Amino acid sequence: MTNPLLSQWTTPFELPPFAAIKDSDFAPGLEQALSEARAELAAITEYPEDPTFANTIDALERMGEGLNKVLAPFYTLAGVDSNPAREELQREFSPKLAAWGSEVMMNRALFARIEALWQARDTLGLDAEQMRVLELNRRGFVRAGAQLEGAEYDRLKEVKERLAVLGTQFTQNLLADERDWFMDLGTEDLEGLPDFVIATARAAAEEKGRDGHVLTLSRSLIVPFLQFSPRRDLRETAYEAWVARGANGNETDNREIAAEILALRAERAKLLGYENFATYKLETEMAKTPQAVRDLLMQVWEPARTQADADAAALTQMMHGDGVNGDLEAWDWRYYSEKRRAAEHDLDEAALKPYLQLDAMITAAFDCATRLFGLEFAPLEADLHHPDARAWEVTRDGRHIAVFIGDYFARSGKRSGAWCSALRSQQKLKGDIRPHVINVCNFAKPAAGTPALLSYDDARTLFHEFGHALHQMLSDVTYEMISGTSVARDFVELPSQLYEHWLEVPEVLKKHACHAETGEPMPEALLEKLLAAATFDQGFATVEYVASALVDLEFHDGPAPADPMEAQTAILEKIGMPHAIRMRHATPHFAHVFAGDGYSSAYYSYMWSEVMDADAFAAFEEAGGAFDPEVAARLESHILSTGGLREADQLYTEFRGRLPGVEALLKGRGLDRVA
Repeated sequence: MTNPLLSQWTTPFELPPFAAIKDSDFAPGLEQALSEARAELAAITEYPEDPTFANTIDALERMGEGLNKVLAPFYTLAGVDSNPAREELQREFSPKLAAWGSEVMMNRALFARIEALWQARDTLGLDAEQMRVLELNRRGFVRAGAQLEGAEYDRLKEVKERLAVLGTQFTQNLLADERDWFMDLGTEDLEGLPDFVIATARAAAEEKGRDGHVLTLSRSLIVPFLQFSPRRDLRETAYEAWVARGANGNETDNREIAAEILALRAERAKLLGYENFATYKLETEMAKTPQAVRDLLMQVWEPARTQADADAAALTQMMHGDGVNGDLEAWDWRYYSEKRRAAEHDLDEAALKPYLQLDAMITAAFDCATRLFGLEFAPLEADLHHPDARAWEVTRDGRHIAVFIGDYFARSGKRSGAWCSALRSQQKLKGDIRPHVINVCNFAKPAAGTPALLSYDDARTLFHEFGHALHQMLSDVTYEMISGTSVARDFVELPSQLYEHWLEVPEVLKKHACHAETGEPMPEALLEKLLAAATFDQGFATVEYVASALVDLEFHDGPAPADPMEAQTAILEKIGMPHAIRMRHATPHFAHVFAGDGYSSAYYSYMWSEVMDADAFAAFEEAGGAFDPEVAARLESHILSTGGLREADQLYTEFRGRLPGVEALLKGRGLDRVA
């Protein structure tokens, strides 16, 4: 039978035919696609004529189409619905793909052609986009080691392949720990839990094939359990299991893997002539240097820690009032913080949650995009990767813009967290290719026949990931290598974090936040309480994030630590980490940093982008309001449609007229008035 990965796709908009694809198709599909890609590479490097932009850069951009047809559906399935066969394929593919990457990016003949074009760039008659693509290609080849020779060349290839293997292993270990741990909850263990938490625990038990109720490590279940359960013993057990992911002393322990990854990254940087990995990594980011990152983080750390210390004192007093003596612990914070929020803001998440239906929040995100950018969303019947996934066709003025796919519910075998990726990216080199974009979340799945309800943080996550999706969908460039989210890592979070602001616009909530049972809109008083509490507990949230970002930075800004756990402890002690707050992502489960190179030395990126997103939303407020058409047009023209066409600071300056300072961020987090 024909391998569907190697045939022409006749599905709507050429989406992957997931129903026809078997796990056994991927390995032969990859081998065939790699063989074709190697032939395409040889045709470029052995081309008998002198290099031109068309026969070198354009040809390089066209290369590997078959690989994307295999890998896009494979890595989608591996992330959202893993199984032993797919995990084995990941382990098999990672070194092969790393080796292929080195074949291309460390290819001396190919680099010689690119270098010749670069030296003659002013005589080639290139437009601005072509010049940018040439510049990025040359830079990428240099940073990949194309200029190395001999033993250093060979060693760098080995390092890259080993890093690919370790990143896959780290991810799979973390997934195994998240999948395998659960705690049965008896009737007495449900005391004090709101109905929505009990229903979610019942649904989790059904998914595990067990009777009654269970607690899992799904964030959408464990966080509300920690918020509402009065059982301190159960909170401690659950919390310690949550933070012990990747550090259980068994075959899925990630601590030695993290140490080896850090050592190999340091070696990689040295081979390329850099002092350390952070210096290498940050060279192409907006921040440019480790010290610039450290300066930003410490500007935020000090007021955040001061606020967190004050909050800890208040929570400790509440805990002692309950007759619980001793120190406030990490498994106590969310419980007493929730009680404090209810007391100070009269805001009860259990009362709020029925107004935040998943379907209504999806509609709200779509509605904002319609008002801002003229996009329309129509449900699309398509063969998708999982029954829970849904698809929409995105149009504007009758023209097809994109396919958007949403996969929102947590399940066994699904990687934790939330992310946006493209099954196909926008480009024009091979025709008017429009993107296929997917948002993946891990919201608690409701019992059959009941609506899915979100926390306010869940709703913010939905808007965040949809901001990334807009960056992909509104892309309008010729070359795929700079389309959509192909921008500096510390700029890529700007569109996503900016889009979160529309969830806080009162008219959006008034229209879309309606009660799941009565259909009544959120009462004005509840809406006011919600918005008034927007900066509640930001000391905690900021401390746990900045601590993670600082540990990531220090791991890479200097020699690799022999024992990352000892180094983590020392870093946290040095900055004065509050006792009752832990890092958002401790080293053994810090997937942003260790599952791949994406956020290594760059977890600070969310905060760097937040400096801009607060300032960018202020541009709307200073104009005609949240839906001002002129500001929206500038946002699309200078940021959302341009991808990596120019350097990030230039794109932002074109939109706003200047670069922002940290003041807007501190104000947005309510930390500007901290003494």
